[in-house]
Amino acid sequence: MRVRIHRGAHEIGGNCIELASGTDRIVLDVGRPLSAGWDDDVPLPDVAGLAGGDPTLRGVVLSHPHLDHYGLTAQLGADVPVYMGAEAERVLQAATFFSPISRAPHLAGHLSDRARLHLGPFTITPYLIDHSAFDAYSLLVEADGRRLFYSGDLRAHGRKGGLFERLVAHPPTVDVLLMEGTNVRADGRASAPSSERSVEHDLIERFTSTEGMVAMFSSAQNIDRLVTAYRAAVQAGRTLVVDLYTATVAAATGRPSIPQPGFPGLAVYVPQRQRVRVKESEEFDRVKNIRDVRVFQEELLREPQRYVFLGASSAAGELVRGGVLAGGTAVWSLWHGYLTQPSGQRLVQLLQRAGVPLYEHHTSGHATLADLQRLASAFAPARLVPIHSEATDRFGDYFGGVEPHADGTWWDV
Repeated sequence: MRVRIHRGAHEIGGNCIELASGTDRIVLDVGRPLSAGWDDDVPLPDVAGLAGGDPTLRGVVLSHPHLDHYGLTAQLGADVPVYMGAEAERVLQAATFFSPISRAPHLAGHLSDRARLHLGPFTITPYLIDHSAFDAYSLLVEADGRRLFYSGDLRAHGRKGGLFERLVAHPPTVDVLLMEGTNVRADGRASAPSSERSVEHDLIERFTSTEGMVAMFSSAQNIDRLVTAYRAAVQAGRTLVVDLYTATVAAATGRPSIPQPGFPGLAVYVPQRQRVRVKESEEFDRVKNIRDVRVFQEELLREPQRYVFLGASSAAGELVRGGVLAGGTAVWSLWHGYLTQPSGQRLVQLLQRAGVPLYEHHTSGHATLADLQRLASAFAPARLVPIHSEATDRFGDYFGGVEPHADGTWWDV
């Protein structure tokens, strides 16, 4: 079995890995680079058959529903078999109405925890893992008597950290561990210890100490963060008000344990941008279905101390103009780097002009260096190949058997 990393060997995001056995091939992830702008035209990686018409490409297997791992699938040929988790597919289908770039690919089949998938000479075994994306997997690939384990993106400190502990306790035997290293830093600093539960604790304190309303900006597809915000709001005696996007994605998971319309202490607010989207599409059932739990700006203004808003930062302008954040606070619950981008800077300036303090409560979707070392120690592979990192040259300082490979070069497992 041979491997070629097309993107990701020296950068975070845009992952694409081609594996070959004889003339047959599969691809793991077809990600959009994080460096690409929304309007940038990003070509498919140079893999024969991705555009279609080549039966030796047995399929594309997507580890999870983050754009930097599946974002180029819309450009795949219609005859290319694509596989991802069923719940991940539902989340993306629900998100497409609000964010067309999030549309799900047409799938030939679904991934399921520890259920083997056979594609020509390849056997792929998905391992459900803890990540900030819902329904995310690591992937064990077997062919030609060799075994490669692709970590995908994973962590141990989310709400599903037990999945990481299960993997560390019972790792498969492999020849190569292809491991992400987002939190392996070029400056050698270890990422600050944090967890989803510590975010929950911090949010309880923030919600309790704020006199007015709290506006919390996060990703609608970060289901762990929705659960965290809901638990914190309940414990602080507040009603969690989610936007229509978040409510729609939560319902699409199909999990009755996920906070969604019908849960006590949960309401839905429809920001102007989403109201316009509903009107233009004439899909009025989207608001009709949540009318019993819908709240309007007048209600938020009347008793702001009762509420926590969780949704897209694009709603910040109307919340400020409506006066509902007077005496309140804002919480940024996404990667800090987004605040340095133009849209993030506009948000910061908007809140500063309105006198609304902005706090950050977030944790990474990626394993800490210490947990990556635990993972590598548990697998004890003869060879560890870095991916999804900007500091692959530092892997040898922390792990044994490191064998870096450049983008575009073939190597044997």
